[in-house]
Amino acid sequence: MLYRFLKILIGFGIRLYYKKIQVNHIENLHHDGPRILIANHPNTLMDAWILGQICKEPIHFMTKGTFFSTKLKSVFLRSLGLIPINRATESITKGVDNKSSFESCFQLLEEGKTLVIFPEGNSFPERVLRQLKTGSARIALEAELRHQGELNLKIIPIGLIYLQPEKFRSSVVANIGPPIDHLHYLGDFELDNGRASKKLTKDFKYSIENLLIGSHAVEFEGLADNVVKILSSRYIESELKGVEKDVYLFKEVYDRINTILVASPTRMKRIEYVYDKINLQLKQLEVQPDFLDRDYRPMMFYRQMIQSTILIFLGLPLFIYGFIHSILPFKLTDILVPKIVKDIEYYAPVAVLLSLVFYPLNYVGFLYLTDYFLQLSFWEEVIYFISLPLVGMFAYYYYYYVKHVALKAHFIYMMNNEEDKVKSLQNDREMLRKLIFED
Repeated sequence: MLYRFLKILIGFGIRLYYKKIQVNHIENLHHDGPRILIANHPNTLMDAWILGQICKEPIHFMTKGTFFSTKLKSVFLRSLGLIPINRATESITKGVDNKSSFESCFQLLEEGKTLVIFPEGNSFPERVLRQLKTGSARIALEAELRHQGELNLKIIPIGLIYLQPEKFRSSVVANIGPPIDHLHYLGDFELDNGRASKKLTKDFKYSIENLLIGSHAVEFEGLADNVVKILSSRYIESELKGVEKDVYLFKEVYDRINTILVASPTRMKRIEYVYDKINLQLKQLEVQPDFLDRDYRPMMFYRQMIQSTILIFLGLPLFIYGFIHSILPFKLTDILVPKIVKDIEYYAPVAVLLSLVFYPLNYVGFLYLTDYFLQLSFWEEVIYFISLPLVGMFAYYYYYYVKHVALKAHFIYMMNNEEDKVKSLQNDREMLRKLIFED
């Protein structure tokens, strides 16, 4: 009961925080028997929460024993399906016994339930898949061995891709791979469990990596991400749309940079130089990168500006209404998150948790004050309360729409007064695209 309530509550928070959660090949999850889901771990609690939303059935997680440091925490977390494990790199938590935890895993699988394991261990905000621990392979093979290979266990790899993990209203993709064949390692496991577990873990790594964007050079992740921001454009026609288009560009850029890094270090230096030059120009000119892909026709732009101005004027009262009712929790969350957490991978989950507290309290407070002064009827209270989160989201999108229109107006000004500088920026951007994509 508690699990399902929290799943609904946190699910609401996640879908508010992320604009799109796209799940690819959900059919690979379908299985009547026991499952082990193995996934990369770039975004701490958010990874577990998203997997919890993807799976209809309750799922159980293996997690580090340090979370179970008190009896109260232990009872609460175990009631949510979390199984503690003491890691070799961390201090041993009192009351956490690895042998007992492994037995709990075996029992869950024997009961046909779902176990989630993040084989990387700790969470780091990197696109590269780090070294996997062999524990998940050992659990899978030991569970099968206990049933002579008749357990009907499925091991399903999942690749979690956050386009901008810490950013509000960004997107997430969950790529679900086909089940991994583990039974052919069962005979080896009987003879040498360590060696067989390592072999199966290599299969795990290969399967998960194929579901990710991929980067083999962590030091170039920042460059690759920034190149994507410069080259991505809503104005370039493509068969792919939305999140799929963004992920495809990410993967193409990462693959090409990985290849160039090995094949031509000189070309890599050139890419870095051109990128730095473009980045400086963008800051100086304050131009939106994807505007550079538009065919500049003054009359069309002026007509769009007139239409946008009318829409902004018409939406202003609703924006003010939403702004007044949402600015306090928004600012509180924005101020407190950086103070509470120092690691960027904790931003999103902490922001979701704070929002689930601040926004309802804020709305209840406004409802109380409004009813106190205006003496609303029951249905007026209901309509007013329901309207608050809706106008809050409207205010958010309205703000970014106004910002977009302002950038478009500035682009028109630059094309009319500094066209040579804009053309130079366009040429450099095209050069960057060729350096990355052309052989």
